[in-house]
Amino acid sequence: MQKKKLRVGILTAGGDCPGLNAVIRAVAKKLIIEQDAEIIGIKDGYDGVIRNRYKNLSYSDVSGILTLGGTILGTSNIANPYRHAVKENGKVVFKDISKEVIQNIKHLDLNCLVCIGGDGTLAIGYKLFRDGIPVIGVPKTIDNDLLGTDVTFGFDTAVRIATNAIDILHSTAQAHHRIMIIEVMGRTAGWIALYSGIAGGGDIILLPEIPYDIEGIVARVKGRSKRGDKFSIIVISEGAKPKGGDVVVRKMVESSTIQARLGGVGSVLGEQLEDITGIETRTVVLGHLQRGGTPSAMDRILATELGTKAVELITEREFGYMVGVKGRALVKVHLEEVAKGSKLVPLKHRLIESARAVGTSFGDD
Repeated sequence: MQKKKLRVGILTAGGDCPGLNAVIRAVAKKLIIEQDAEIIGIKDGYDGVIRNRYKNLSYSDVSGILTLGGTILGTSNIANPYRHAVKENGKVVFKDISKEVIQNIKHLDLNCLVCIGGDGTLAIGYKLFRDGIPVIGVPKTIDNDLLGTDVTFGFDTAVRIATNAIDILHSTAQAHHRIMIIEVMGRTAGWIALYSGIAGGGDIILLPEIPYDIEGIVARVKGRSKRGDKFSIIVISEGAKPKGGDVVVRKMVESSTIQARLGGVGSVLGEQLEDITGIETRTVVLGHLQRGGTPSAMDRILATELGTKAVELITEREFGYMVGVKGRALVKVHLEEVAKGSKLVPLKHRLIESARAVGTSFGDD
Protein backbone atom coordinates (compact mmCIF):
# COMPACT_ATOMS: atom_id res chain seq x y z
CA MET A 1 0.00 0.00 0.00
CA GLN A 2 1.40 3.38 -1.07
CA LYS A 3 2.18 5.73 1.80
CA LYS A 4 0.13 8.93 1.80
CA LYS A 5 2.11 12.05 0.96
CA LEU A 6 2.66 14.70 3.58
CA ARG A 7 0.49 17.75 2.80
CA VAL A 8 1.43 21.13 4.30
CA GLY A 9 -0.40 24.43 3.84
CA ILE A 10 1.35 27.80 3.99
CA LEU A 11 -0.25 31.20 4.42
CA THR A 12 1.11 34.72 4.87
CA ALA A 13 -1.20 37.10 6.73
CA GLY A 14 -1.17 40.62 8.15
CA GLY A 15 1.01 43.39 6.76
CA ASP A 16 3.55 42.41 4.14
CA CYS A 17 7.28 42.67 4.78
CA PRO A 18 10.57 41.66 3.18
CA GLY A 19 11.46 38.02 3.85
CA LEU A 20 8.05 36.40 3.46
CA ASN A 21 9.03 34.73 0.20
CA ALA A 22 12.28 33.52 1.77
CA VAL A 23 10.26 31.66 4.43
CA ILE A 24 7.87 30.19 1.86
CA ARG A 25 10.91 29.02 -0.10
CA ALA A 26 12.63 27.48 2.93
CA VAL A 27 9.55 25.60 4.16
CA ALA A 28 8.56 24.32 0.72
CA LYS A 29 12.03 23.34 -0.50
CA LYS A 30 12.98 21.44 2.64
CA LEU A 31 9.68 19.56 2.67
CA ILE A 32 9.87 18.69 -1.03
CA ILE A 33 13.56 17.68 -0.97
CA GLU A 34 13.42 15.62 2.23
CA GLN A 35 9.88 14.25 2.18
CA ASP A 36 8.50 14.71 -1.34
CA ALA A 37 5.66 16.62 0.35
CA GLU A 38 2.76 18.39 -1.31
CA ILE A 39 2.74 22.13 -0.59
CA ILE A 40 -0.55 24.00 -0.63
CA GLY A 41 -0.21 27.78 -0.87
CA ILE A 42 -3.18 29.55 0.73
CA LYS A 43 -3.96 32.79 -1.11
CA ASP A 44 -4.26 36.13 0.69
CA GLY A 45 -3.82 34.97 4.26
CA TYR A 46 -6.87 33.83 6.18
CA ASP A 47 -9.07 35.11 3.37
CA GLY A 48 -7.90 32.04 1.46
CA VAL A 49 -9.26 29.58 4.02
CA ILE A 50 -12.47 31.60 4.31
CA ARG A 51 -13.06 31.56 0.53
CA ASN A 52 -11.29 28.29 -0.38
CA ARG A 53 -8.61 29.99 -2.48
CA TYR A 54 -5.34 28.10 -2.75
CA LYS A 55 -2.86 26.59 -5.19
CA ASN A 56 -0.32 23.78 -5.25
CA LEU A 57 3.29 24.97 -5.06
CA SER A 58 5.98 23.04 -6.94
CA TYR A 59 9.74 23.24 -6.42
CA SER A 60 10.03 25.57 -9.42
CA ASP A 61 7.31 27.85 -7.99
CA VAL A 62 9.48 28.61 -4.97
CA SER A 63 12.80 28.84 -6.82
CA GLY A 64 14.18 32.32 -7.48
CA ILE A 65 11.99 34.05 -4.87
CA LEU A 66 14.57 34.46 -2.08
CA THR A 67 15.30 38.09 -2.97
CA LEU A 68 11.73 39.15 -3.77
CA GLY A 69 9.86 41.50 -1.46
CA GLY A 70 6.16 41.04 -0.76
CA THR A 71 4.66 37.55 -0.90
CA ILE A 72 3.86 35.31 -3.85
CA LEU A 73 0.79 34.09 -1.92
CA GLY A 74 -0.69 37.52 -1.22
CA THR A 75 -1.87 38.66 2.20
CA SER A 76 -4.69 40.35 4.11
CA ASN A 77 -4.77 42.24 7.40
CA ILE A 78 -8.55 42.22 7.51
CA ALA A 79 -9.59 38.55 7.15
CA ASN A 80 -10.30 36.85 10.49
CA PRO A 81 -12.40 33.66 10.77
CA TYR A 82 -13.32 34.57 14.36
CA ARG A 83 -14.33 38.13 13.47
CA HIS A 84 -15.45 38.12 9.86
CA ALA A 85 -16.77 41.46 8.62
CA VAL A 86 -19.98 41.40 6.57
CA LYS A 87 -22.42 44.13 5.60
CA GLU A 88 -26.01 43.83 6.77
CA ASN A 89 -28.51 46.61 6.09
CA GLY A 90 -25.68 48.93 5.14
CA LYS A 91 -23.76 48.35 8.37
CA VAL A 92 -20.63 46.32 9.07
CA VAL A 93 -21.25 43.48 11.52
CA PHE A 94 -18.86 40.79 12.69
CA LYS A 95 -19.55 37.08 12.73
CA ASP A 96 -17.68 34.04 13.98
CA ILE A 97 -17.40 31.77 10.93
CA SER A 98 -14.56 29.70 12.36
CA LYS A 99 -16.52 26.43 12.26
CA GLU A 100 -16.99 26.68 8.50
CA VAL A 101 -13.37 27.74 8.03
CA ILE A 102 -12.12 24.80 10.09
CA GLN A 103 -14.12 22.49 7.83
CA ASN A 104 -12.54 24.18 4.79
CA ILE A 105 -9.09 23.52 6.23
CA LYS A 106 -9.95 19.91 7.07
CA HIS A 107 -11.16 19.34 3.50
CA LEU A 108 -7.65 20.27 2.34
CA ASP A 109 -6.44 17.22 4.31
CA LEU A 110 -3.40 19.08 5.66
CA ASN A 111 -0.91 17.55 8.06
CA CYS A 112 -0.01 21.07 9.17
CA LEU A 113 -0.86 24.71 8.43
CA VAL A 114 2.16 27.05 8.58
CA CYS A 115 1.00 30.53 9.54
CA ILE A 116 3.56 33.25 8.78
CA GLY A 117 2.68 36.54 10.42
CA GLY A 118 2.68 38.89 13.38
CA ASP A 119 0.72 39.04 16.61
CA GLY A 120 -2.72 39.16 14.98
CA THR A 121 -1.93 36.33 12.58
CA LEU A 122 -0.48 34.10 15.27
CA ALA A 123 -3.29 34.86 17.73
CA ILE A 124 -5.71 33.54 15.09
CA GLY A 125 -3.34 30.63 14.49
CA TYR A 126 -3.47 29.79 18.19
CA LYS A 127 -7.28 29.77 18.12
CA LEU A 128 -7.25 27.44 15.11
CA PHE A 129 -4.82 25.14 16.93
CA ARG A 130 -7.02 25.20 20.02
CA ASP A 131 -9.92 24.23 17.76
CA GLY A 132 -8.14 21.19 16.35
CA ILE A 133 -5.99 22.42 13.44
CA PRO A 134 -2.28 21.46 13.52
CA VAL A 135 -0.53 24.85 13.29
CA ILE A 136 3.08 26.05 13.29
CA GLY A 137 3.80 29.80 13.44
CA VAL A 138 6.68 31.78 11.94
CA PRO A 139 7.29 35.30 13.34
CA LYS A 140 6.95 38.08 10.77
CA THR A 141 6.73 41.80 11.47
CA ILE A 142 8.80 44.88 10.72
CA ASP A 143 7.76 46.12 14.20
CA ASN A 144 9.75 43.41 16.06
CA ASP A 145 7.03 43.38 18.72
CA LEU A 146 6.28 39.64 18.97
CA LEU A 147 6.55 37.93 22.34
CA GLY A 148 8.71 34.82 22.49
CA THR A 149 11.41 35.87 20.03
CA ASP A 150 14.31 38.30 20.24
CA VAL A 151 13.88 39.30 16.62
CA THR A 152 11.43 38.88 13.75
CA PHE A 153 12.31 38.75 10.09
CA GLY A 154 11.47 41.99 8.26
CA PHE A 155 12.75 44.15 11.12
CA ASP A 156 16.34 44.41 9.89
CA THR A 157 15.25 45.55 6.42
CA ALA A 158 12.85 48.14 7.85
CA VAL A 159 15.59 49.53 10.11
CA ARG A 160 18.00 49.76 7.19
CA ILE A 161 15.45 51.64 5.06
CA ALA A 162 14.68 54.05 7.92
CA THR A 163 18.37 54.58 8.69
CA ASN A 164 19.11 55.33 5.04
CA ALA A 165 16.30 57.90 5.02
CA ILE A 166 17.67 59.60 8.15
CA ASP A 167 21.15 59.70 6.55
CA ILE A 168 19.73 61.38 3.45
CA LEU A 169 17.71 63.94 5.45
CA HIS A 170 20.71 65.03 7.49
CA SER A 171 22.14 67.08 4.62
CA THR A 172 18.98 69.05 3.86
CA ALA A 173 18.35 69.65 7.56
CA GLN A 174 21.86 70.99 7.97
CA ALA A 175 21.73 73.12 4.80
CA HIS A 176 18.51 74.91 5.79
CA HIS A 177 19.08 74.93 9.59
CA ARG A 178 15.82 73.06 10.07
CA ILE A 179 14.29 70.69 12.53
CA MET A 180 13.72 67.51 10.52
CA ILE A 181 11.21 64.99 11.90
CA ILE A 182 11.19 61.45 10.54
CA GLU A 183 8.10 59.40 11.46
CA VAL A 184 8.55 55.64 11.34
CA MET A 185 6.21 52.68 11.83
CA GLY A 186 5.97 50.40 14.87
CA ARG A 187 2.48 50.88 16.28
CA THR A 188 2.75 50.67 20.09
CA ALA A 189 6.37 49.44 20.07
CA GLY A 190 9.37 51.67 19.45
CA TRP A 191 11.90 49.17 18.10
CA ILE A 192 12.22 50.68 14.61
CA ALA A 193 12.56 54.22 15.97
CA LEU A 194 15.11 53.11 18.58
CA TYR A 195 17.39 51.18 16.22
CA SER A 196 17.17 53.52 13.21
CA GLY A 197 17.36 56.60 15.42
CA ILE A 198 20.61 55.43 16.99
CA ALA A 199 22.06 54.17 13.68
CA GLY A 200 21.11 57.41 11.92
CA GLY A 201 22.43 59.71 14.64
CA GLY A 202 19.05 61.09 15.68
CA ASP A 203 19.35 63.92 18.23
CA ILE A 204 15.96 63.10 19.73
CA ILE A 205 14.24 59.70 19.57
CA LEU A 206 10.60 59.48 20.62
CA LEU A 207 9.18 56.07 21.52
CA PRO A 208 5.67 54.93 22.49
CA GLU A 209 7.14 53.52 25.69
CA ILE A 210 8.45 56.92 26.87
CA PRO A 211 5.84 59.73 26.76
CA TYR A 212 7.56 62.93 25.67
CA ASP A 213 7.58 66.41 27.18
CA ILE A 214 7.26 69.13 24.52
CA GLU A 215 9.08 71.63 26.76
CA GLY A 216 12.00 69.24 27.12
CA ILE A 217 12.20 68.80 23.34
CA VAL A 218 12.13 72.58 22.83
CA ALA A 219 14.90 73.04 25.40
CA ARG A 220 17.03 70.38 23.68
CA VAL A 221 16.57 71.95 20.23
CA LYS A 222 17.36 75.46 21.52
CA GLY A 223 20.36 74.11 23.39
CA ARG A 224 21.75 72.62 20.20
CA SER A 225 21.20 75.89 18.38
CA LYS A 226 23.09 77.86 21.04
CA ARG A 227 26.01 75.44 20.73
CA GLY A 228 26.17 76.10 17.00
CA ASP A 229 24.23 73.05 15.84
CA LYS A 230 21.65 74.87 13.75
CA PHE A 231 19.62 71.77 12.92
CA SER A 232 18.05 68.86 14.79
CA ILE A 233 17.02 65.37 13.70
CA ILE A 234 14.02 63.90 15.51
CA VAL A 235 13.04 60.27 14.91
CA ILE A 236 9.52 59.57 16.13
CA SER A 237 7.53 56.34 16.23
CA GLU A 238 3.95 56.57 14.94
CA GLY A 239 2.74 55.43 18.37
CA ALA A 240 4.60 58.08 20.38
CA LYS A 241 2.51 60.39 22.56
CA PRO A 242 3.05 63.38 24.85
CA LYS A 243 2.88 63.11 28.63
CA GLY A 244 -0.77 63.12 29.60
CA GLY A 245 -1.82 62.85 25.95
CA ASP A 246 -2.80 60.11 23.55
CA VAL A 247 -1.68 58.67 20.23
CA VAL A 248 -2.59 60.32 16.94
CA VAL A 249 -5.00 58.15 14.95
CA ARG A 250 -4.93 58.71 11.21
CA LYS A 251 -8.16 56.81 10.61
CA MET A 252 -10.32 53.97 11.87
CA VAL A 253 -10.86 50.88 9.74
CA GLU A 254 -13.83 49.10 11.26
CA SER A 255 -13.41 45.86 9.34
CA SER A 256 -9.70 45.45 10.15
CA THR A 257 -8.20 43.28 12.86
CA ILE A 258 -6.36 46.42 13.99
CA GLN A 259 -8.97 49.16 13.69
CA ALA A 260 -6.95 52.22 14.73
CA ARG A 261 -4.43 53.19 12.01
CA LEU A 262 -1.80 55.37 13.64
CA GLY A 263 0.00 58.17 11.86
CA GLY A 264 0.43 61.92 11.87
CA VAL A 265 2.15 62.46 15.21
CA GLY A 266 5.23 63.79 13.38
CA SER A 267 3.22 66.55 11.71
CA VAL A 268 1.49 67.47 14.98
CA LEU A 269 4.83 67.72 16.77
CA GLY A 270 6.38 69.64 13.86
CA GLU A 271 3.71 72.35 13.95
CA GLN A 272 4.12 72.70 17.71
CA LEU A 273 7.90 72.99 17.52
CA GLU A 274 7.85 75.51 14.70
CA ASP A 275 5.32 77.69 16.57
CA ILE A 276 7.29 77.58 19.83
CA THR A 277 10.89 77.78 18.55
CA GLY A 278 10.45 79.76 15.36
CA ILE A 279 12.74 77.24 13.64
CA GLU A 280 11.56 75.96 10.28
CA THR A 281 10.40 72.37 10.70
CA ARG A 282 9.70 69.65 8.16
CA THR A 283 8.18 66.20 8.69
CA VAL A 284 8.79 63.13 6.55
CA VAL A 285 6.55 60.07 7.02
CA LEU A 286 8.28 56.94 5.74
CA GLY A 287 5.13 54.81 5.84
CA HIS A 288 5.04 51.74 3.61
CA LEU A 289 8.52 52.36 2.24
CA GLN A 290 9.58 50.39 5.32
CA ARG A 291 7.56 47.35 4.20
CA GLY A 292 8.72 47.11 0.61
CA GLY A 293 11.73 46.19 -1.41
CA THR A 294 14.38 43.51 -1.32
CA PRO A 295 15.01 41.84 2.06
CA SER A 296 18.40 42.46 3.64
CA ALA A 297 20.97 39.67 3.81
CA MET A 298 20.20 39.29 7.53
CA ASP A 299 16.48 38.88 6.89
CA ARG A 300 17.07 36.34 4.11
CA ILE A 301 19.25 34.30 6.44
CA LEU A 302 16.85 34.56 9.39
CA ALA A 303 13.83 33.69 7.24
CA THR A 304 15.63 30.62 5.90
CA GLU A 305 16.57 29.49 9.41
CA LEU A 306 13.05 29.98 10.76
CA GLY A 307 11.47 28.24 7.78
CA THR A 308 13.66 25.16 8.04
CA LYS A 309 13.17 25.04 11.82
CA ALA A 310 9.41 25.09 11.26
CA VAL A 311 9.76 21.99 9.08
CA GLU A 312 11.60 20.22 11.91
CA LEU A 313 8.61 20.86 14.19
CA ILE A 314 6.25 19.58 11.50
CA THR A 315 8.29 16.39 11.13
CA GLU A 316 8.28 15.90 14.91
CA ARG A 317 4.53 16.69 15.03
CA GLU A 318 5.10 19.42 17.60
CA PHE A 319 2.14 21.60 16.68
CA GLY A 320 0.87 24.72 18.43
CA TYR A 321 4.29 26.37 18.51
CA MET A 322 5.99 29.36 16.91
CA VAL A 323 9.65 29.13 15.98
CA GLY A 324 11.66 31.97 17.47
CA VAL A 325 15.11 33.27 18.33
CA LYS A 326 16.62 33.43 21.82
CA GLY A 327 20.20 34.63 21.88
CA ARG A 328 21.97 32.58 19.22
CA ALA A 329 19.53 29.66 19.38
CA LEU A 330 16.35 28.82 17.49
CA VAL A 331 13.59 27.89 19.92
CA LYS A 332 9.95 26.84 19.97
CA VAL A 333 7.43 28.98 21.84
CA HIS A 334 3.85 27.94 22.49
CA LEU A 335 1.38 30.03 20.50
CA GLU A 336 -0.58 30.68 23.68
CA GLU A 337 2.39 32.68 24.99
CA VAL A 338 2.81 34.56 21.71
CA ALA A 339 -0.87 35.56 21.71
CA LYS A 340 -0.71 37.23 25.13
CA GLY A 341 0.36 40.67 23.93
CA SER A 342 3.17 42.72 22.40
CA LYS A 343 6.89 42.95 23.15
CA LEU A 344 7.64 46.59 24.01
CA VAL A 345 11.00 48.29 24.42
CA PRO A 346 12.11 47.97 28.07
CA LEU A 347 12.84 51.34 29.67
CA LYS A 348 16.23 50.04 30.81
CA HIS A 349 17.16 48.60 27.42
CA ARG A 350 20.91 48.74 26.84
CA LEU A 351 20.47 50.73 23.61
CA ILE A 352 18.50 53.44 25.41
CA GLU A 353 21.23 53.68 28.03
CA SER A 354 23.95 53.80 25.36
CA ALA A 355 22.10 56.50 23.43
CA ARG A 356 21.60 58.64 26.53
CA ALA A 357 25.32 58.29 27.26
CA VAL A 358 26.20 60.01 23.96
CA GLY A 359 23.69 62.82 24.45
CA THR A 360 20.62 61.50 22.68
CA SER A 361 17.33 62.68 24.18
CA PHE A 362 14.21 60.54 24.47
CA GLY A 363 11.96 63.53 25.07
CA ASP A 364 11.65 62.95 28.80
CA ASP A 365 14.39 65.27 30.06
